[in-house]
Amino acid sequence: MSETTQTTPQDLEEFLGTAKKPFWKRRKVWIPALVVLLALVAWAIWGGENKGPNYITEEVETRSLDLVVTATGNLRPTNQVEVGSEVSGRIDAVLVDVNDRVAQGQVLARINTDVIDDQITQQRANLAASRAQVEQARATLDVDRAQLERLQEVYRLSDGRVPSQQEMAGAEGAVRRAQASLASAQANVMSAQASLSTALTNRERAVIRSPVSGVVLVRQVEPGQTVAASFSTPTLFMLAEDLAVMQLRVKVDEADVGQVEAGQAATFTVDAYPGRQFPAQVERVDLASGNIATAAGTTQTNAVVEYEARLTVDNASGLLRPGMTATANIETQNTAAQMVVPNGALRFVPPEEQEASGMQVGGPGGQIGGLEREEVRATIGAGSRQTVHVLGDDGGLRPIMVTTGLSDGRFTIVTSDELEPGMKVVTAIRSDRP
Repeated sequence: MSETTQTTPQDLEEFLGTAKKPFWKRRKVWIPALVVLLALVAWAIWGGENKGPNYITEEVETRSLDLVVTATGNLRPTNQVEVGSEVSGRIDAVLVDVNDRVAQGQVLARINTDVIDDQITQQRANLAASRAQVEQARATLDVDRAQLERLQEVYRLSDGRVPSQQEMAGAEGAVRRAQASLASAQANVMSAQASLSTALTNRERAVIRSPVSGVVLVRQVEPGQTVAASFSTPTLFMLAEDLAVMQLRVKVDEADVGQVEAGQAATFTVDAYPGRQFPAQVERVDLASGNIATAAGTTQTNAVVEYEARLTVDNASGLLRPGMTATANIETQNTAAQMVVPNGALRFVPPEEQEASGMQVGGPGGQIGGLEREEVRATIGAGSRQTVHVLGDDGGLRPIMVTTGLSDGRFTIVTSDELEPGMKVVTAIRSDRP
């Protein structure tokens, strides 16, 4: 007789799939919880919109400012020489190329001297002929003098009866003519010597030599090329005497030229070596601006007035090259430790003041746009009275009047009875919107 298994209601619910789930697996419990969580997140993100602005602040510091004048220019050799030709002719040989180091007196190129050699031969022949004429004139003078002496002796012995006065005058005139012919022949010798010397000099100048010791920067001639030096001296080579010491010539704006003086230290950068600074020193500042047209005697009043400053650069490493564009920062002044604030604090205007004055709201640095921003910047000058806003513990702003001093473009020296180092001044309003 088999046993009968009794089925319970719980087993039947499990078999039919209608058994009750734990409360943490029930959908009716999770949906309300998720809604509450999303509400909390939304409140955390957007619930603070009604709060005050989120200010960007910086602390008031005590520090010294390095005031600099920035100018751009190009590097050049200290002594740059253009080597040309004073004679015309065909280039027979070019013995150097760009970047070659040359010594003073070294041969750079040779010009064909066939024509010059013929001129030398001709001038030597002319000199020989002139010397022969001198000897001929001297012999003629000796004969005429002897004839004059004989006539004078006869005249003495005859007690003035012979020769006649006419014969004596003719003999004296012949001597003078012979003396003049001798002087002319001697002058012709000197002229022939000068012409020969010129031809010899031209032949020597047909060999182009380096006037200095240095480096060849530019070569503008090739073998077989014809050089014509009739009206102007053509440039064949450009040499740099010494690249270990170079010049940096920069253009200084007229607003800054009063601060730049000889002897001031400077640093500069070039695009070839990003992030690397090279030292320099101001050698001189030109008194005349580059806008003065000296040839026409007029001034270009419609152009920006700039003055050239020359800086001495040590290039012992050989990294710098002529022609490189450089941006120089000339250290014009170093202030003592004084209280400074960021320039953004001087330009900041609270939102309520912007709305009252009709300024454009939005954006950093005081939220001023267009011409209004330029007008505010123009008032931030040394000795002007400005207002900065200090952020209090309660989140409110407290305006403080300050007197501005020198500025390096980022920070400005200020004096005030209320402002102290360590206070937080507002520079802008942070925008929470993407």
